[in-house]
Amino acid sequence: MRITVLGTGYLGATHAACMAELGHDVLGVDVDASKVGALSEGKVPFHEPGLPAVLRRNVEAGRLRFTTSYEEAAEFGEVHFIAVGTPQRKGEFAADLKYVNSVVDSLVPHLRGDTVILGKSTVPVGTTDLLRARARGLTGHTVEFAWNPEFLREGHAVVDTLEPDRLVLGVEEGGRAEEVARQVYAPMLARDTPFFVTDTATAELVKVSANAFLATKISFINAVAEVCEAAGADVVALADAIGVDSRIGRRFLGAGVGFGGGCLPKDIRAFMARSGELGAGHMHGLLREVDAINMGRRTRMVDVARDACGTLLGAKVAVLGCAFKPDSDDVRDSPALNIAGQIQLQGAAVSVYDPEAMDNSRRLFPTLDYATTALEACEGADAVLVLTEWRQFRELAPAAVGAVARGRTLIDGRNCMPRGEWEAAGWTYRT
Repeated sequence: MRITVLGTGYLGATHAACMAELGHDVLGVDVDASKVGALSEGKVPFHEPGLPAVLRRNVEAGRLRFTTSYEEAAEFGEVHFIAVGTPQRKGEFAADLKYVNSVVDSLVPHLRGDTVILGKSTVPVGTTDLLRARARGLTGHTVEFAWNPEFLREGHAVVDTLEPDRLVLGVEEGGRAEEVARQVYAPMLARDTPFFVTDTATAELVKVSANAFLATKISFINAVAEVCEAAGADVVALADAIGVDSRIGRRFLGAGVGFGGGCLPKDIRAFMARSGELGAGHMHGLLREVDAINMGRRTRMVDVARDACGTLLGAKVAVLGCAFKPDSDDVRDSPALNIAGQIQLQGAAVSVYDPEAMDNSRRLFPTLDYATTALEACEGADAVLVLTEWRQFRELAPAAVGAVARGRTLIDGRNCMPRGEWEAAGWTYRT
């Protein structure tokens, strides 16, 4: 099929490249000419394992190209995917739909016939109805909106797109969006990928509900971690024990500094805000507490660092990790960077290192000291904080770190380090 993907950020660039990988002819559209130029040359402007090869292969094969022209997109596409961001509205918890609205305003007036638009962006429930009404005033053609939420994990986005664990599509009655989607995703459906066809409101709620559940699971184990600390219990062993229960599962039961990134924090806040607007007070209250627990973990980590150093004023602290998770260079709402910034504001010299996220970190926190290796970051440190669970940090030799650090305190903000090895080497291990 001829597919357009409107917006070429993390979601859009991945979706465009992967749809081309399936054999479709794809046109990616973005208002950022520099981004369009880079993608046209086969260059991915962010870190995502496996994506550069898929992008280059399909650009070179002629199945994938990029443009800034919505008029060209309207003429080219048989089906259009909305893949722009929905950030948190400034000064509020609600999602900002300005980019979604802008896509509709830019595309629909150029349409030359009836068309199907599939939304992939994460939006508040009720958005599809608003867009449908918005489009009516922009064209005389029939514009059918359906919602097809994404479930990508950063670091695994290519596999999650090409081999999804499920597909969800919210449609309006009597339309042809389901037929179109079945053509787009025919290779996945041939492998018996579960395909849930619902109304649009349900599809909009599926993604935010999934994120809210995962966020709740993380905040739950972090609340349990506080009880474990007070009682002298081991939260990792506890998580292992309850995680074998098939009703619970071990994933997302990693106690530590909490969640961050460009999805979970803003999505649960938008869901919280929309729940409040709809009068769903229990969900509003639950998500408010989930968010509060999560943010509180960052403050607690600063307190642990202060206690380890005696005072942060004049101390030197090494922070290993800037990205909000490993296998990513995404520092949006990163707990690691937030904690590093708080420690610096309290008077410490903070040296940070991350394998992939250094450039993005410098743009957000230019006053931090950035090292070129993990060991360089640890030179002269009174305490070493591990705040992103990169494999190379887990494999650090305690003796090598001890040879350059001043203090002997390791603060494991992700409960990922081999505690026994560090304690055997004379380090004080804290979480």
